[in-house]
Amino acid sequence: MADWLYRFIAAAIQAFIWGGELAGEENLPERGPAILVANHLGALGPIASAACVPRRLYPWVVAEMMDANTASNYLRLDFIEKELHLRLPFSLWLAKALSKITVPLLNSVGCVAVYPDADGLRTTFERSLDLLLDGQFLLVFPEDPSKPIDPHFKMSPFKKGFARLGEMYFQRTGQILRFYPLAVHGERRLVQAGKPIAYNPYAPPVEERMRVKNVLENMIHEMYLEMDAGGYVGVPLPY
Repeated sequence: MADWLYRFIAAAIQAFIWGGELAGEENLPERGPAILVANHLGALGPIASAACVPRRLYPWVVAEMMDANTASNYLRLDFIEKELHLRLPFSLWLAKALSKITVPLLNSVGCVAVYPDADGLRTTFERSLDLLLDGQFLLVFPEDPSKPIDPHFKMSPFKKGFARLGEMYFQRTGQILRFYPLAVHGERRLVQAGKPIAYNPYAPPVEERMRVKNVLENMIHEMYLEMDAGGYVGVPLPY
């Protein structure tokens, strides 16, 4: 998809669906490569990030959402019945109709399919690395769906696997990759961009992935609470 068409779609989402604001844009780089890490908030996280962030983003998306054979069932279970509280047969009819729009849209935007198995994840990381080497922006939502959602932050704990891209990028280029936190607040219609975290390629890899994951998660917690309270609440960060 051409950049101008992506910007047109993002502007339409902003005008007709999201209508929110971006704070902290000065923390984001003008050019990639970079990884933006956000909280999910159901469908709101991807919608708000794409609408507000004035960069061409390549989001990670669950692979079932990008496959015409599986998208309708995923939409029915994860969104229509869970969020809209519709039941069969109406949920199935709506899911099939929506999937005819979402599948070609997600594929044309250039979303990166995230697979649940090891072989599929290898494809996910290879595609992600190719985009980073091309100077692009990845948008990642690393919440663990098997963990409960914290009622204060409206998010689940992060998985750490996404941070491996920092290691892979350094191995290929010898350069440091940075991760930028994005906190999405649905009620306030606000996205807050935070200062970056640099991957340290000289630290033990597993420990460094955990550090990046923990720091980003805590930064998003802090920004979310700040937006929730309407001002800075002073939650200390672990560094």
